[in-house]
Amino acid sequence: MDSLTQIILGASVGEAVLGRKAGNKAMLYGAIAGTIPDFDVFASHFTDTVTALAIHRGFTHSILFSILFAPIFGWLVSRYETYKNFKGWSWLFFWAFLTHPILDAHTTWGTQLFWPLDLRLAFKTIFVIDPIYTLPFLAFLILVLFQKRTSKKRRLYNTLGLTISTIYLGLTFLLKGLAFTKFKNALQNQNITFNQIDTRPSPLNTVLWSANIETKKEYLLANYSFFDTQPITFDAYPKHHDLLGDLANNDTVKRMIAISEGWYTIIKKDGDLYYNDLRFGLLSLEAGSQAFVFQYKIEVDAFGRVTFIEQAKDKRDAKKLMIDLWLRAKGN
Repeated sequence: MDSLTQIILGASVGEAVLGRKAGNKAMLYGAIAGTIPDFDVFASHFTDTVTALAIHRGFTHSILFSILFAPIFGWLVSRYETYKNFKGWSWLFFWAFLTHPILDAHTTWGTQLFWPLDLRLAFKTIFVIDPIYTLPFLAFLILVLFQKRTSKKRRLYNTLGLTISTIYLGLTFLLKGLAFTKFKNALQNQNITFNQIDTRPSPLNTVLWSANIETKKEYLLANYSFFDTQPITFDAYPKHHDLLGDLANNDTVKRMIAISEGWYTIIKKDGDLYYNDLRFGLLSLEAGSQAFVFQYKIEVDAFGRVTFIEQAKDKRDAKKLMIDLWLRAKGN
């Protein structure tokens, strides 16, 4: 999830764990702890694209990280804060660290919660920025700030924020299930044979859902809004995996395919190969668009080393997409 949401969640968890004893300091350190797991993004400055992608939401988003580092941060804070309880501060950092990847597990990218096991949890029920989740949570947290440490209202407001946000997360599973059923029924009604379906919410909402459908030779992409009145239409994208040629046996390429969970297409432009990660969709709702959110140019140097270069995104495309998504969410 976005940094603001993780800060809010961390602050609320800090309040729940230690608010009565440490006051607003519990919220402050909870907010700080809520951002620490995302420091793994700095790996992109020190390593190649594929390795950075593999590291992202790995160790720092695991239960092991929470267990190992919570006592360290707890000890540091207990050394100089007025409230000296090492166990209390450690407990705060543990839960703030742990709830961060649990929330991230609901997104498309997911988390390696059980690192070092090669298992990524990705429920794909919520977009990385979701105002319906974040804004009510923030409102209750602000109310908490204006209450005295021992006030019953302080605990009530914080509990309401945590409860309502959690209920919404649970509701997203139901919405995902309903959208999945709609996509599946549409495929069956149109006599389309498929291998698997992958669904996710569109940006900023859980009303409009997107689906990737794998068939033998191509992928089908589609959108469905709960306000739709017309049948679902599917846009075909040939896999073109054969364009990789001998590169399909390259270790770096294999790692990238594994990271994408097999959801990718290859296109050739001006003699260069481009790798499209289908999991995050397109920057356009126009049929046949190749403006994938994550597109990488495949470069091979004189020594046969493969590098994936992420292609820049056009801000104008993103702005237009937001407008188009809003209109599409209202139904076809």
